[in-house]
Amino acid sequence: MLDPRSIHSASDARAIVEERKLTHVKVGLFDNDGVMRGKYMSREKFFSALEHGFSFCDVVLGWDVKDQLYDNAQYTGWHTGYPDAPVRILPETCREVPFEDGMLLFLAEFELHAEAVCPRATLRRVIERCQSAGFEPFGALEYEFFLFDETPDTAREKGFRDLKPFTPDWFGYSMIRNSVHAELYRQILSLGERMDFPIEGLHTETGPGVLEAAIAVDGAASAADKAALFKTFIKVLAQRNGLMATFMAKWSGDYPGQSGHIHLSLRDRDSGHSAFFDPEHPQNMSTVQRHFVAGQQRLMPEFLAMMAPTVNSYRRLIPGFWAPTDATWGIENRTAALRVIPGSDKSQRVEYRLGAADANPYLALAAALGSGLYGVLQQWEPADPVEGNAYALVQPEERALPRTLWDSAQRLRSSDAARELFGGAFVDHFAASREWEEREYRRHVSDWELDRYFEII
Repeated sequence: MLDPRSIHSASDARAIVEERKLTHVKVGLFDNDGVMRGKYMSREKFFSALEHGFSFCDVVLGWDVKDQLYDNAQYTGWHTGYPDAPVRILPETCREVPFEDGMLLFLAEFELHAEAVCPRATLRRVIERCQSAGFEPFGALEYEFFLFDETPDTAREKGFRDLKPFTPDWFGYSMIRNSVHAELYRQILSLGERMDFPIEGLHTETGPGVLEAAIAVDGAASAADKAALFKTFIKVLAQRNGLMATFMAKWSGDYPGQSGHIHLSLRDRDSGHSAFFDPEHPQNMSTVQRHFVAGQQRLMPEFLAMMAPTVNSYRRLIPGFWAPTDATWGIENRTAALRVIPGSDKSQRVEYRLGAADANPYLALAAALGSGLYGVLQQWEPADPVEGNAYALVQPEERALPRTLWDSAQRLRSSDAARELFGGAFVDHFAASREWEEREYRRHVSDWELDRYFEII
């Protein structure tokens, strides 16, 4: 029987569908916010799409997480009539959906005009530029997520207040929790294996009902696919168990935020050796890695909207809660935004700790990789590494991060480096979508405002 991991071509994809006698398959792609959009497709339609592509309404690139239409986007909108956009199936992304009796899932990517603003295609363009420079990028993402003993209905009935965490209290790395709930942990680990986002580590984090999962390293494109599928299907698995999972950056002011850290390394395409590892330099940091870290540090404020894409993202970026507040770097320092991890030819890397769980994996990885590559191409040098508590150190103004989504969108829109790396069409479209998100928030009257002003003011 054919293994989904062995599928690499249209003929392979056709063969596995025929072998399983499927009448339909699932096809999905990811929008601006990293939300998976898709549908069941008939066998005949799928076979045709493998050869000729198919069409998907481009509204999925023109609306927000609540399916509300942007009023400020040029790529698509009422002025274009929301036409269909061409999409290609990616046979090599074939996965089995474990709880659907042999059902197969294939990812897709926008083509032609839509390709310029497609998140996956944006990452692909950065990877291709990296390869042209002689490097093969590798990445691994790790996520924190909270589980609740709630359903979509009960959470809404409660107005998302007073939700019951899956487990109580602060039990980081708890052997008790993962033993008592071993069946659920095994389901998560099995899901990762069967859907090809294998999990290297899974443990409780600090806070009630919070887990952290580290996904295995892979080539950058595959690493983003794995991360995006992990986020989607952890939510599916949770709800199938009568639970809910959230990847919000900060769901409560009482607990730490949820990270989405990105580990990155480059390998030389000719030799196959690490481009980051050089035992002749301090901390084994090669010249390439120094330039890479310099690019990440210098461009972090300009690319922050791709790493912190929601209003809620900025609730996490506060001192003392394991989230960076300035564009800093250090050696094995978890208070810095960038943590260089000395190691061997196999393990020398940099961890982009600014990343949060709410970011679109494709865009977060594009920003982390693109900024580093830009530093390599420009041969930038990083500032001195921070030592000790980075939160307590006063940083120069140029390393300060924007404090709101609106300000981040403006920095991205005005960034020459972003336009060079990601394309002007993407920058304008994504910045507009973040401006829309901020404006939607400003229309909202919060409980805090009512409590503070309703009677007394």
